[in-house]
Amino acid sequence: MWVVKYDERLEEWLETIPADIKAKVLRIVDMLVEFGPHNVREPYVKHVEGQRKLFEIRAKGKDGIGRVFYCTIAGQKIILLHGFTKKTVETPKREIAIAVKRMREVMYG
Repeated sequence: MWVVKYDERLEEWLETIPADIKAKVLRIVDMLVEFGPHNVREPYVKHVEGQRKLFEIRAKGKDGIGRVFYCTIAGQKIILLHGFTKKTVETPKREIAIAVKRMREVMYG
């Protein structure tokens, strides 16, 4: 059984986004837990190019697009690292850098 852990900074962000995007993010998280991260694919999640262990949850709502970066660690844990509201076609490098930094904190202390 997969377990989800949230970075507290992500939890704060989730409180600020539109309800429809938040609901989609949480539904996709439920899918990851129920089916396992290796069985959930696009359009719900996508591997982040150039990052071996980083993935993103893709949630589109009427008020925009939300992205939540996550990684998995031993013990069947899914760690939700960082979220942002997408305003451009390409994911900003700054947002990926934040997620990578948090992933390293989780994995290496």
